[in-house]
Amino acid sequence: MGQIYLVRHGQASFGSADYDQLSTLGVEQARLLGQWFANSRQVFHRVVTGAMKRHRQTADACLAQLPKALLTETDWQTDAGFDEFDHQQVLVRHHPDFADPAGYQPFLARQGDGERVFRGIFEAAMARWMGGAHDADYSESWPAFRARCVGALTRLAESAAPSQTIVVFTSGGTIATLCHHLLGLPDDGLFELTSSLANCSVTKLQYQPGKVGLSYLNNFSHLEWLGEADAVTYR
Repeated sequence: MGQIYLVRHGQASFGSADYDQLSTLGVEQARLLGQWFANSRQVFHRVVTGAMKRHRQTADACLAQLPKALLTETDWQTDAGFDEFDHQQVLVRHHPDFADPAGYQPFLARQGDGERVFRGIFEAAMARWMGGAHDADYSESWPAFRARCVGALTRLAESAAPSQTIVVFTSGGTIATLCHHLLGLPDDGLFELTSSLANCSVTKLQYQPGKVGLSYLNNFSHLEWLGEADAVTYR
């Protein structure tokens, strides 16, 4: 039986002009994950990243902590099928005032409970995107995104040799969508699962011919064990 580790990227640059960039803390989270893998003497036969900068930055910072001997025969690949949905577009279609990402922080600062208010807005934006009545408003509809993610996992599992260990550096929405697919869960719980996934958390899948199953979900004990008090973040 083979293993696939799905790693959510480290903390990105929320509220900046370029979200697709790890923050200083995001790099540290990836480094802590790498230490955990190194302490476990984890060997990866394949490394797969989405096509986003934060995916590759997380992979580079993480795997730099592993002894070179554990990576000498590792195959590196990029698969855009593991990319996140366009969260900025999803948000702006529901709340046009957020067209400029630099406006996030001033908006949150004006609220009594900015985090709670933003969470409510984004949950409503996700519901609009997933509801099906406005598919033409988006460059990628919810059904198209779901099919893309599932297709990427299917390709990976079908191309993997028996008993390989593969690590995929991807995003929270992708991981949540794949878990919902594997567990046969309804779409209306996707937002809750997505928002609960910590940066640089690990979700482990196991595969065998014709079957992929969930082993564990959203493990971030390495951040609690090795990191400082603020090492666990969710966006």
